[in-house]
Amino acid sequence: MLFSSISFIYYFLPIVIMLYFIVPFKFKNLVLLVSSVFFYFYGEPVYSILILISSLSGYLHGLWIDKSRKSRYAKLPLICSIIFSIGILLYFKYADFFIENVNWLFNLKIAPLKVVLPIGISFYTFQILSYTIDVYKGNAKVQKNYFSFAAYVSLFPQLIAGPIVRYTTVEQELSKRSHTTENFAYGVSRFIVGLSKKVLIANTLGELGRVFSNLNERTILFYWIAAISFMLQIYYDFSGYSDMAIGLGRIFGFHFLENFNYPFISRSISEFWRRWHISLGTWFRDYLYIPMGGNRLGTVKWIRNVIVVWFLTGFWHGADWNFIVWGLYFGIFLILEKFLLNSILNKLPACAGHIYTLLFVTISFVIFNASNMTECIESVKGMFGFLNIPLSSAETVYYLSSYGFVLIIAAFGATPLTIKTIEKIKCSKKGEFIINVLEPIVLLSLLLLITGYLVDGSFNPFLYFRF
Repeated sequence: MLFSSISFIYYFLPIVIMLYFIVPFKFKNLVLLVSSVFFYFYGEPVYSILILISSLSGYLHGLWIDKSRKSRYAKLPLICSIIFSIGILLYFKYADFFIENVNWLFNLKIAPLKVVLPIGISFYTFQILSYTIDVYKGNAKVQKNYFSFAAYVSLFPQLIAGPIVRYTTVEQELSKRSHTTENFAYGVSRFIVGLSKKVLIANTLGELGRVFSNLNERTILFYWIAAISFMLQIYYDFSGYSDMAIGLGRIFGFHFLENFNYPFISRSISEFWRRWHISLGTWFRDYLYIPMGGNRLGTVKWIRNVIVVWFLTGFWHGADWNFIVWGLYFGIFLILEKFLLNSILNKLPACAGHIYTLLFVTISFVIFNASNMTECIESVKGMFGFLNIPLSSAETVYYLSSYGFVLIIAAFGATPLTIKTIEKIKCSKKGEFIINVLEPIVLLSLLLLITGYLVDGSFNPFLYFRF
């Protein structure tokens, strides 16, 4: 079930909210658990049992870790938890990738398993691992109520596409959280904003991507338009989903952390990754990079740590070589920035850093979006004029004029200018009054417009479902 669907917005969500606020607090987690399982079952009936098994595994391993804390085998339950969780992820997400590459490497003909990827498995696996690791380290108390723990793992606002919510973030709120009119209003507002980003901007940019993929005659300009539109599409798709998840969480009393912080205003690749998919970057930092030694063990081991982390960051996104190349691409840039590029960028005007970052981030998403490395190389060649194609054409100009307004809105909206403008207006009492009056009108208008789009059956994918 998509957040950006009529069934979710007008049927599922209102019923869940009504039931949630009717029942006493001691049953609220149970309502969320049952609702989340139904939500998952609606989209993945076959694998609904898998998320319950994974939840049970995390819950039991947490109890085992807590019980074994002072024994000589205290690490054993943690190791078992990691093996179980990673093992499930490797099988369901990467089994056929490994078979394909073993066949190629050794000239074998092992039949692929054709395992269907369960929705959200990458996200909820990392959430379970964060819990068992934090319980082992003493950073989180063991959860003794299975229903509360299962509700945390399967919580539908962030289940299928993140952000990755660590147990420590919601540990207190699982047992005690407040519900206020202010939180509810903020949650609704944030949800509609995220829904607007997804339906009105990301989906429209996705349509432009479909146009490009169906074109027989391409131009250099159109390659660039396609690359930029995909980069903006995936930003609005994923950040829109994160906004919706944060808003829904707030409605139910949870405070999820921000997952994006205007990444396209960055002046370096390092800064970009401090602003993009924050929950994933900090997860790898805290649970892999720092335990491996971080930057404390000398230059050679630091480079090793960076390469390992970014190899796995790319691999986490998908079972294909273009994702691995995409991850290593960023890892190499981070190494180059530390030893060479930062010293150069710091001496240049700020705009040079922005241009550098946007250029190489755009190329990175060409790698990310490619079906295979051959297509990736062809796209990069097309962008830089190595395919013997014209710079532009009447068809390119037509599509640029057709989608130009959306591209401008998307580029403008990816900066903090809108928020800063609103904050500046609200500095005066009159401005604050105007914003307070206009806000519900604008939000309601957006919701009605979105409803029209969804009823019309517009193009409506979620890119991060495949991760």
